[in-house]
Parts: sequence; C-alpha cells; structure tokens
Amino acid sequence: MFNFFHKNKKHEIYAPISGVTIDLSRVPDEAFSEKILGDGVAIIPNSGEILSPVDGVIEQVVETSHAYCIRSNDGLEILIHVGIDTVKLNGEGFEVYVSKNQSVKKGDLIAKVDLDVLRNKGYNLHTPVIITNMSEIKNLSTINEPVEAGKTVIMTYEK
Repeated sequence: MFNFFHKNKKHEIYAPISGVTIDLSRVPDEAFSEKILGDGVAIIPNSGEILSPVDGVIEQVVETSHAYCIRSNDGLEILIHVGIDTVKLNGEGFEVYVSKNQSVKKGDLIAKVDLDVLRNKGYNLHTPVIITNMSEIKNLSTINEPVEAGKTVIMTYEK
C-alpha cells in the first residue's frame, strides 16, 4: 500500500572478498566480460575469505565450491564466482561454511579459498560478483578501486 515510500531507494552490495575491483569487461571469460550472466564487477582478490555481500539466503553452493548464489532479502540474485575455470579444481583449495537455504547476514563467512593453490595451478583469480536478475534493477553503479570484504560497497542499485 505504501510502496511509494520505498521507490528509488538505493540498495548496497558489499565486497565479498578483499582486493581490487575491475570492470567486468576485463574478465578473461566471455560469460562475464560480455555480461551474458548479468552485470556487476570483478575483484582481483588479495585475501581468501569470502563473506556474504548482503543479508539474504544462500540459494546455491556449486558442488565444486567455486561459486555461490545468494538471494538478497529484497529479491536480488547475486553470483560470486571465484576465479576463472576453477570448476576444474573439483573443490581443491576451497572450504565452505554455508549450505543451501541458510540465512546469512552481510559479512558472514561463506567460504575460504587458498589463493596460493589457485595461483600455483595457473588459475586466473578474477572473481566476478554479478546480479543475475538484472530485470529487477533500474540503476546500477559500481566502483573500481581497492576494497575490503564486508566493509566496502562495490555496487549500489535502485529497484
């Protein structure tokens, strides 16, 4: 009834991993660089802790532990994909702390990744953080700078 009070309210998505954000166009994987799966940013991580970027529910933990889908409390679907082609590791280097349908708060630990394992095996560390249901978004703003997991806003949006 009073939805007009919430119109154009800015919402925030926080960095799920510490590092430096870059534009998705710089990710060496067309599914991300051409925004086939959605829009957002990528982070080149310098730390292995992956935190929830929003309050919400874990929708999926990919079997190989390299990707996580979260539905925010306002219905946004966010994909965190750690590294490029890291599915081939079959979970090696990843330790998961959440499960499907688990409620999470911004900053809750989702997983830890041993970045040295990924580097030593030659994997690219680019970590896309994308909104997969962009039809829900009116305006999306992203940043390109150093970020701290759970503390730096990497995207703002209006619904």
